[in-house]
Amino acid sequence: MKILAKFFITGFEIVFLFLILILLSDRVVINTTKNKIYTNISEIPVNKVGLLLGTAKYFGGYENPYYRYRINAAIALYKAGKISVILVSGDNGNKHYDEPTDIKNDLIAGGVPASKIILDYAGFRTLDSVVRLKKIFGQNKVTIISQEFHNQRAIFIAINKNIDAIGYNAKDVKSYNGLRIQLREKLARVKMFIDLLFGVKPKYLGEKIEIG
Repeated sequence: MKILAKFFITGFEIVFLFLILILLSDRVVINTTKNKIYTNISEIPVNKVGLLLGTAKYFGGYENPYYRYRINAAIALYKAGKISVILVSGDNGNKHYDEPTDIKNDLIAGGVPASKIILDYAGFRTLDSVVRLKKIFGQNKVTIISQEFHNQRAIFIAINKNIDAIGYNAKDVKSYNGLRIQLREKLARVKMFIDLLFGVKPKYLGEKIEIG
Protein backbone atom coordinates (compact mmCIF):
# COMPACT_ATOMS: atom_id res chain seq x y z
CA MET A 1 0.00 0.00 0.00
CA LYS A 2 2.86 2.34 0.83
CA ILE A 3 4.43 1.61 -2.55
CA LEU A 4 1.13 2.37 -4.29
CA ALA A 5 0.78 5.66 -2.39
CA LYS A 6 4.36 6.62 -3.25
CA PHE A 7 3.70 5.87 -6.92
CA PHE A 8 0.54 8.00 -6.85
CA ILE A 9 2.37 10.94 -5.27
CA THR A 10 5.19 10.69 -7.81
CA GLY A 11 2.71 10.61 -10.68
CA PHE A 12 0.89 13.63 -9.26
CA GLU A 13 4.17 15.53 -8.94
CA ILE A 14 5.07 14.77 -12.55
CA VAL A 15 1.71 16.04 -13.78
CA PHE A 16 2.03 19.14 -11.61
CA LEU A 17 5.52 19.90 -12.91
CA PHE A 18 4.35 19.41 -16.50
CA LEU A 19 1.49 21.87 -15.98
CA ILE A 20 3.95 24.38 -14.54
CA LEU A 21 6.15 23.88 -17.58
CA ILE A 22 3.22 24.53 -19.91
CA LEU A 23 2.23 27.72 -18.08
CA LEU A 24 5.81 28.96 -17.89
CA SER A 25 6.48 28.30 -21.59
CA ASP A 26 3.28 30.09 -22.52
CA ARG A 27 4.06 33.14 -20.39
CA VAL A 28 7.63 33.47 -21.67
CA VAL A 29 6.46 33.37 -25.29
CA ILE A 30 3.72 35.96 -24.71
CA ASN A 31 5.96 38.37 -22.79
CA THR A 32 8.82 38.08 -25.30
CA THR A 33 6.68 38.79 -28.36
CA LYS A 34 4.00 41.18 -27.10
CA ASN A 35 5.64 44.28 -28.60
CA LYS A 36 6.18 42.65 -31.98
CA ILE A 37 2.59 41.78 -32.87
CA TYR A 38 0.08 44.00 -34.66
CA THR A 39 -3.64 43.85 -35.31
CA ASN A 40 -4.01 47.34 -36.81
CA ILE A 41 -2.77 47.41 -40.39
CA SER A 42 -2.14 51.15 -40.29
CA GLU A 43 0.33 50.76 -37.41
CA ILE A 44 2.45 47.87 -38.63
CA PRO A 45 5.85 48.81 -40.10
CA VAL A 46 6.70 48.11 -43.74
CA ASN A 47 8.75 45.00 -44.55
CA LYS A 48 9.80 43.64 -47.90
CA VAL A 49 8.75 40.05 -47.21
CA GLY A 50 5.64 38.67 -45.58
CA LEU A 51 5.91 35.05 -44.42
CA LEU A 52 2.46 33.50 -44.74
CA LEU A 53 2.32 30.33 -42.64
CA GLY A 54 0.32 27.62 -44.33
CA THR A 55 -2.50 25.41 -43.14
CA ALA A 56 -4.94 23.03 -44.78
CA LYS A 57 -7.57 24.64 -47.00
CA TYR A 58 -10.30 22.22 -45.94
CA PHE A 59 -11.19 20.79 -42.55
CA GLY A 60 -14.03 18.33 -41.98
CA GLY A 61 -15.32 18.83 -45.51
CA TYR A 62 -15.56 22.62 -45.19
CA GLU A 63 -13.16 25.45 -45.90
CA ASN A 64 -10.86 25.95 -42.93
CA PRO A 65 -11.50 29.44 -41.45
CA TYR A 66 -7.90 29.68 -40.26
CA TYR A 67 -6.85 29.30 -43.88
CA ARG A 68 -9.31 31.89 -45.22
CA TYR A 69 -8.47 34.47 -42.56
CA ARG A 70 -4.72 34.13 -43.22
CA ILE A 71 -5.30 34.61 -46.95
CA ASN A 72 -7.37 37.73 -46.24
CA ALA A 73 -4.71 39.14 -43.91
CA ALA A 74 -1.91 38.64 -46.44
CA ILE A 75 -3.94 40.26 -49.22
CA ALA A 76 -4.76 43.23 -46.98
CA LEU A 77 -1.09 43.72 -46.05
CA TYR A 78 -0.01 43.58 -49.68
CA LYS A 79 -2.68 46.00 -50.90
CA ALA A 80 -1.82 48.41 -48.04
CA GLY A 81 1.81 48.46 -49.19
CA LYS A 82 3.04 46.91 -45.94
CA ILE A 83 4.74 44.01 -47.75
CA SER A 84 5.87 43.68 -51.37
CA VAL A 85 6.53 39.93 -51.58
CA ILE A 86 4.62 37.05 -49.99
CA LEU A 87 6.59 33.92 -49.13
CA VAL A 88 4.09 31.11 -48.71
CA SER A 89 5.47 28.35 -46.50
CA GLY A 90 3.47 25.16 -46.15
CA ASP A 91 3.32 21.41 -46.35
CA ASN A 92 3.61 19.64 -49.68
CA GLY A 93 4.30 16.20 -48.27
CA ASN A 94 2.79 14.33 -51.22
CA LYS A 95 1.19 14.94 -54.61
CA HIS A 96 -2.30 14.90 -53.09
CA TYR A 97 -1.60 17.56 -50.47
CA ASP A 98 -0.20 20.93 -51.49
CA GLU A 99 -0.80 23.85 -49.13
CA PRO A 100 1.46 26.39 -50.90
CA THR A 101 -0.20 26.01 -54.31
CA ASP A 102 -3.71 26.27 -52.83
CA ILE A 103 -2.68 29.45 -51.04
CA LYS A 104 -1.02 30.91 -54.12
CA ASN A 105 -4.16 30.38 -56.20
CA ASP A 106 -6.32 32.12 -53.61
CA LEU A 107 -3.86 35.00 -53.23
CA ILE A 108 -3.96 35.53 -56.98
CA ALA A 109 -7.76 35.39 -56.91
CA GLY A 110 -7.61 38.12 -54.26
CA GLY A 111 -5.54 40.44 -56.43
CA VAL A 112 -1.91 39.61 -55.55
CA PRO A 113 0.25 39.26 -58.70
CA ALA A 114 1.77 35.82 -59.20
CA SER A 115 5.18 37.46 -59.60
CA LYS A 116 4.94 38.67 -56.00
CA ILE A 117 4.34 35.20 -54.55
CA ILE A 118 7.14 32.75 -53.72
CA LEU A 119 6.42 29.21 -52.59
CA ASP A 120 8.28 27.21 -49.98
CA TYR A 121 7.07 23.63 -50.26
CA ALA A 122 9.07 22.40 -47.26
CA GLY A 123 7.39 24.35 -44.47
CA PHE A 124 6.34 21.20 -42.67
CA ARG A 125 6.47 22.85 -39.25
CA THR A 126 6.63 26.41 -37.97
CA LEU A 127 10.28 25.94 -37.04
CA ASP A 128 11.04 24.72 -40.58
CA SER A 129 9.29 27.75 -42.11
CA VAL A 130 11.17 30.26 -39.96
CA VAL A 131 14.61 28.66 -40.28
CA ARG A 132 14.22 28.19 -44.05
CA LEU A 133 13.27 31.86 -44.35
CA LYS A 134 16.83 32.71 -43.31
CA LYS A 135 18.85 29.70 -44.49
CA ILE A 136 17.23 29.20 -47.90
CA PHE A 137 15.66 32.55 -48.78
CA GLY A 138 18.29 34.77 -47.16
CA GLN A 139 15.91 36.96 -45.17
CA ASN A 140 16.77 38.44 -41.77
CA LYS A 141 13.72 40.68 -41.54
CA VAL A 142 10.10 39.63 -42.02
CA THR A 143 6.43 40.13 -41.26
CA ILE A 144 4.86 36.84 -40.21
CA ILE A 145 1.19 36.33 -41.05
CA SER A 146 -1.02 33.96 -39.07
CA GLN A 147 -3.36 33.96 -36.09
CA GLU A 148 -2.00 35.63 -32.95
CA PHE A 149 -1.20 32.44 -31.03
CA HIS A 150 0.74 31.11 -34.03
CA ASN A 151 2.51 34.41 -34.64
CA GLN A 152 3.72 34.43 -31.04
CA ARG A 153 5.44 31.07 -31.40
CA ALA A 154 6.84 31.84 -34.85
CA ILE A 155 8.27 35.18 -33.71
CA PHE A 156 9.82 33.56 -30.63
CA ILE A 157 11.58 31.08 -32.91
CA ALA A 158 12.69 33.93 -35.18
CA ILE A 159 14.16 35.86 -32.25
CA ASN A 160 16.17 32.80 -31.28
CA LYS A 161 17.43 32.50 -34.86
CA ASN A 162 18.48 36.19 -35.00
CA ILE A 163 15.69 37.20 -37.36
CA ASP A 164 14.04 40.60 -36.95
CA ALA A 165 10.41 39.50 -37.08
CA ILE A 166 7.06 41.15 -36.45
CA GLY A 167 3.62 39.58 -36.82
CA TYR A 168 0.30 40.62 -38.31
CA ASN A 169 -2.64 38.85 -36.75
CA ALA A 170 -5.20 37.23 -39.00
CA LYS A 171 -8.70 36.97 -37.59
CA ASP A 172 -8.97 34.24 -34.98
CA VAL A 173 -11.56 31.44 -34.86
CA LYS A 174 -14.06 31.34 -32.00
CA SER A 175 -15.45 27.80 -31.83
CA TYR A 176 -14.94 24.39 -30.27
CA ASN A 177 -12.24 23.69 -32.86
CA GLY A 178 -10.64 27.02 -32.02
CA LEU A 179 -10.41 26.04 -28.34
CA ARG A 180 -8.96 22.66 -29.25
CA ILE A 181 -6.28 24.29 -31.39
CA GLN A 182 -5.48 26.79 -28.65
CA LEU A 183 -4.94 23.92 -26.21
CA ARG A 184 -2.75 22.13 -28.72
CA GLU A 185 -0.75 25.34 -29.11
CA LYS A 186 0.18 25.25 -25.41
CA LEU A 187 1.81 21.86 -25.92
CA ALA A 188 3.45 23.07 -29.14
CA ARG A 189 5.21 25.79 -27.16
CA VAL A 190 6.76 23.25 -24.82
CA LYS A 191 7.88 21.23 -27.84
CA MET A 192 9.33 24.41 -29.37
CA PHE A 193 11.51 25.03 -26.30
CA ILE A 194 12.78 21.46 -26.48
CA ASP A 195 13.57 21.84 -30.20
CA LEU A 196 15.43 25.10 -29.61
CA LEU A 197 17.31 23.64 -26.66
CA PHE A 198 18.55 20.69 -28.70
CA GLY A 199 19.09 22.64 -31.94
CA VAL A 200 16.58 20.67 -34.01
CA LYS A 201 16.94 21.47 -37.72
CA PRO A 202 14.33 21.58 -40.50
CA LYS A 203 13.44 18.35 -42.25
CA TYR A 204 14.85 19.75 -45.51
CA LEU A 205 17.14 22.63 -46.39
CA GLY A 206 18.63 22.53 -49.90
CA GLU A 207 19.84 25.15 -52.34
CA LYS A 208 19.43 28.85 -51.66
CA ILE A 209 16.66 30.75 -53.45
CA GLU A 210 17.04 34.48 -53.97
CA ILE A 211 14.12 36.81 -53.33
CA GLY A 212 14.69 39.64 -55.78
